[in-house]
Amino acid sequence: MRVTTAFSRLVRLPGVWVKKVRFEPDRVIVEVGLRRKKLVCPECSYSTWARKDKRPADSVWRHLDLGVWALEIHCRRRRLWCPVHGALTEAVPFARAGAEFTRDFEWLVAWLAAKVDKTTLQRMLRIDWRTIGRIVKRVCDEELDPGRLDGLFEIGIDEVSWKRQHKYLTLVVDHLRRQVVWGCEGAGAAAADRFFAELDPEPASPSPAPNPPDQPPPYPDAKRPAVWPEPAIMVPFGPCPTVPAGHGIPGGWLELGVELEPGMFARAGLLDAVSMDMTGGYAKSVREHARQATICVDPYHVVQLANQALDEVRRDYWNELRRADDQQAAKRFKDARWCLLKRPEKLTDEQAATLARIKAAGGEVSRAYTLKEAVRGIFEPGLSLEDVEILLKRLLSRLARCRLKPFIRLGKTIRKHRDGILAAIRLGINQGRTEAINNKVRLITRRAYGFHSAQAALALVLLTCGPISLHLPHELHTLGTG
Repeated sequence: MRVTTAFSRLVRLPGVWVKKVRFEPDRVIVEVGLRRKKLVCPECSYSTWARKDKRPADSVWRHLDLGVWALEIHCRRRRLWCPVHGALTEAVPFARAGAEFTRDFEWLVAWLAAKVDKTTLQRMLRIDWRTIGRIVKRVCDEELDPGRLDGLFEIGIDEVSWKRQHKYLTLVVDHLRRQVVWGCEGAGAAAADRFFAELDPEPASPSPAPNPPDQPPPYPDAKRPAVWPEPAIMVPFGPCPTVPAGHGIPGGWLELGVELEPGMFARAGLLDAVSMDMTGGYAKSVREHARQATICVDPYHVVQLANQALDEVRRDYWNELRRADDQQAAKRFKDARWCLLKRPEKLTDEQAATLARIKAAGGEVSRAYTLKEAVRGIFEPGLSLEDVEILLKRLLSRLARCRLKPFIRLGKTIRKHRDGILAAIRLGINQGRTEAINNKVRLITRRAYGFHSAQAALALVLLTCGPISLHLPHELHTLGTG
């Protein structure tokens, strides 16, 4: 078997034939030629037989390593003239546009980037860490499902920190597909508005209507068309302007006095439920852009607020002990924090004894603990919606009369979000899946030791948690998609 034939089978690059193989001390160079005769634009699908000229030097791509040697692919490419993008070098079937690496190499980098830190990846594949970021972005741009925003019915919106100093990413999770489908830098209503703007973009302004038959053409030499187009209506997609006659999609006639609601055809109009916590300001944006969607407030965050209220009461009492010059009592009480916040069934023997002493002593801390357990007990599994409604009503009355400021604030917060809390229980939708994905994002951030930009963090989040199926090169060739 000839060397060129062996390397043709070894590198398994589509659409090329191996012309020559050169061995150097630290690398192997494989010169290839393209099988196709037509030139293809790397930015679009335009192809042509016409060649503008030929590049004076070879294009080089890094391929999968051959043992301890780096393997390079060299190819002398031609240039074409695209009517849209101008003069460009032709595309190759084994590499992405503008890349200096083959698809197989970039798939390997993307798969490893989702598993290990960049320092390990840099040393293993002998590439710069900035190159890793560019490869991840290219893979995401090409492989991210373009229809990921279609068919959204139940979603969760939450923010997650990607850097210190309150720098956040807002992530939208599809509960049905269990994937991150959208993300952006920032948090709050402004970030949610950006999501809805991308979900239902503003339609382009319609072109001017043609001249009616009874009016002269705008220019003396202009000719009237032989047949004027029939009036048509456009199926609306979100907020849309009036469509002139002859433009749009022909549709059926509506009954007299009946009007189409533009929102019913928008993708935001398909949303049935949106889960969120009680912070961030996302509810305002959802009410504005998807009024039909049910806002579901995760009960877990209600219990979390109850824990924070209890801890605030505990800290106030601890400070009172310190001001009373009872340092030993203050020290013992400071160690009681976890016995107050943990579930009773998970306490150690020592913590259970400490909790029993706190209950026996009475006071504000004991009452705060009882209220916290009452909040947690309402959302225990096994209770029906009717039971939760009754218990929640009693709890709000109790919180309003408890004379503990943190719990009075908690009661006002629960009363404000009462409908969303009950909707989450009724529909069985919560932020559990969103919080699980947030934990993955935090792991990605810690593993990378931070990011220099939100775009880099978001690209790696979408690569790991988004609608992208990552494959190793040998898996792609086995599937016949490499």
